[in-house]
Amino acid sequence: MQPEPVTITVNDEQRVSGLLQVPSHARACYVLAHGAGAGMTHPFLTAVANGLAERGVATLRYQFPYMEQRSKRPDSPKVAHVTVRAAVAEAARLVPELALFAGGKSFGGRMTSQAQSLSPLPGIRGLVFLGFPLHPPGQPSDDRAKHLFDVKIPMVFLQGTRDEFAELELLKGVCKELGAVTTLKLFQDADHSFHVPARTGRKDADVRHEMLDTLVEWISKLNGTEQS
Repeated sequence: MQPEPVTITVNDEQRVSGLLQVPSHARACYVLAHGAGAGMTHPFLTAVANGLAERGVATLRYQFPYMEQRSKRPDSPKVAHVTVRAAVAEAARLVPELALFAGGKSFGGRMTSQAQSLSPLPGIRGLVFLGFPLHPPGQPSDDRAKHLFDVKIPMVFLQGTRDEFAELELLKGVCKELGAVTTLKLFQDADHSFHVPARTGRKDADVRHEMLDTLVEWISKLNGTEQS
């Protein structure tokens, strides 16, 4: 199925583009933010949206203002947070019958969790991180995780074991401290883009399929429904 273009009003002066993809058998909607370096039409996010649609989960992808303006410099957290809230509100308006989840790829997931930590996003049942950027490459730290302790809804971290933005033991430690609210699912040999080397005998699509199956199972459990 083809996604439907939508316009999301951020404030009186700013609007951003979105793509709503709702399969006929949808039971939830994932409000999906892009990473810092590529927008909502990046092949990875397109594949994620298509894969989730096949599994009965709708998506609302959207642009941050800087990406809409074709700037390479990401928005300030304040602007990003307002955009996240606007996208969540639009999803609630467009698909009021569906359970809502939010998050995204790298930067998008981090901005979503920051927004949630400051003030709960209305109607959001859980946060989904597709590669949480715990720290810049080569600079191990868990400082970026501090706000996560103010998040009181379930979170799932879908993370590659070779992700240079999240040193594995640091991430495991953070998730352990966060406790029962958190689920960590690791994908062997995958990097921050969920790419796996050819020597592993696996393809990126294999990892993506496993990741989406894991995500839909997690959503289904929170919804109290069985995965079809």
